[in-house]
Amino acid sequence: MCPFRACGFESRPGHFYITYPGGEIGRRAVFRRLCLRACWFESSSGYFQALHAPHAGLFVSPFFSEPSPAFSGYLCTVNTTASPLHASMFDTPASQPWVIAGPCSAESEEQVLHTAKALAETGRVHLYRAGIWKPRTRPQSFEGMGDPALQWLVRAREATGLAVCTEVANARHVEACLAAGIDAVWIGARTTVSPFAVQEIAEALKGTDVPVIVKNPMHADLKLWVGAIERVQALVHGPVFALHRGFTGYAHKEYRNAPMWEIPIALRAEKPDVPVLCDPSHIGGRRDLLEPVAQKAMDLGMVGLMLEVHPTPEQALSDAEQQITPKRFTELLDGLTIREEQLSADQIDGLAALRMQMDSLDEQLIELLAARMDLARNIGAFKKEHGLTILQLERWKQVYASRSTWGQDQRLGAEFMSNLLEQVHTESIRVQTEVMNKKK
Repeated sequence: MCPFRACGFESRPGHFYITYPGGEIGRRAVFRRLCLRACWFESSSGYFQALHAPHAGLFVSPFFSEPSPAFSGYLCTVNTTASPLHASMFDTPASQPWVIAGPCSAESEEQVLHTAKALAETGRVHLYRAGIWKPRTRPQSFEGMGDPALQWLVRAREATGLAVCTEVANARHVEACLAAGIDAVWIGARTTVSPFAVQEIAEALKGTDVPVIVKNPMHADLKLWVGAIERVQALVHGPVFALHRGFTGYAHKEYRNAPMWEIPIALRAEKPDVPVLCDPSHIGGRRDLLEPVAQKAMDLGMVGLMLEVHPTPEQALSDAEQQITPKRFTELLDGLTIREEQLSADQIDGLAALRMQMDSLDEQLIELLAARMDLARNIGAFKKEHGLTILQLERWKQVYASRSTWGQDQRLGAEFMSNLLEQVHTESIRVQTEVMNKKK
């Protein structure tokens, strides 16, 4: 009888065993993954999406009807009842992102009201934004209209029903926003870099239920971003969101701020209770880049977007190149494809089989890298014995050029290959240095 093969298993009458590419490594990998999946299920993003359960310390899985204590202490639930504004985020249809939109800067009352009304008519905006205080890199630039513009936001809310938010950079800004009744605030990238400034803002918001959005710091420092979020969470009773706006680089490349998607992905892994939004305007810096950046954010499972919208972008007093009209705003949202993050029952087995294959290949890859570093140690010993330097520049140039070509032939990205080779070379130098410095 022909064997039946599925998901890496082979069965015949009276027998059941694993058949898997990769030899003994592959067999060990599959066995471990099977043991793991006996008590753990993943969503398509790699996180288990627990449902909030009334049982203290327990979670209800989408796959089980009873709460499972196995997940206690490992999973976090999102508090969707902290405030009406926070709850509205989770009332958004799965086919639509949660959206913050409005001009980069509040330039005049007429501009603020006109933009708010145009966005309200779209029915796609959950929170209306406008910068009131705009500290710029150069003091000669437009730096916002200051406190008087807070009342423009209040009037925009009265005219449209949209909740309103603005950026705060110190305790005085917070106090002014609270006095004016601003619905939510965000902490900008220039402020997130300073734990002192974030702590000052958090203490000014202490005990309030005002939603706070924390942008990533200007440079790629995950711990600094997490720390800013945790400072706010420790003192503020309202919900806290993370906003990915890209990272400042010294070279002028495609984006205004490098997206470095691995950083917000790592944030989701470390802080699964914090919803992550994306700011395509500041990442792209140009109107033509907004849609691809927004689509990438949706593909990575981010819950929403912040977009800068201006009635006449070319006349904007700040960041004119990255703002769009209300009409283009609607077109951009209509053009997005929103994919499901949660697996359906009929998708679980197929994706699990593919993931097990990837797990096996990853294990083999790691073992090959370990073998390469063992060889690097032998090379280091040879260089030590013969009085040679660790860095052999011509050899490194040859390795970099040839491996880059090999990667290109295998359809691997040039940037990926460059980063990979740099990391492998750095580790090779490290292990050779250990050998060089080892005392006899």
